[in-house]
Amino acid sequence: MRVSVIGGSTVTDSQAETAEAVGRRLAERGHTVVCGGYGGAMEAVCRGASDAGGHTIGILSSDDPADANPHVDVPIATGLGHARNALVVMNGEAVVAVDGGNGTLSELGLAGVYDRPTAGLGTHEVDHVEHVADAAAAVHYVETAVDAGRE
Repeated sequence: MRVSVIGGSTVTDSQAETAEAVGRRLAERGHTVVCGGYGGAMEAVCRGASDAGGHTIGILSSDDPADANPHVDVPIATGLGHARNALVVMNGEAVVAVDGGNGTLSELGLAGVYDRPTAGLGTHEVDHVEHVADAAAAVHYVETAVDAGRE
C-alpha cells in the first residue's frame, strides 16, 4: 500500500532518525512512501525507504522536479504551494506523522477530512491521530487500520 509520511522540513537528529526508521520499516513491509519530497522528515523517510530497497514518491509544492531530495524515486512537481498538502494525504491509504509544524498540522487536518488512519510520532495532538511510541508501532497501526477498513 502507499503510506503518506508527513513531518517537518526542519527536524532534529532524533526526529530524522525516527523518520528514517519509519521509511525503512515501510519499505521492509513492501509499502510505498509518499511525502512532500523535500528535506527534513521527508528526506529522512525517503532515505530510510531507499536504503531498504523501497519506492518513494515526492509530491512537490514547486513546479520543478529537480527540487526533490535525492532519495525520491518519482518526483511530482505540482506548482501548487501548500495546496499540494491535500495531494500528499490523498495519495496514501494511511498517514504517519513525525513531528512537524503548521504544514504538518494542515496535513493532519486533511487526513481527518479524507478519513485516513493516522499514526503520530511526536506530532500535534489531534483527535483522529493514534499516538505511538516508535516506527514499528506506527507501521503496525496503519497496516491494521487499513486492513480493518477493507473488511
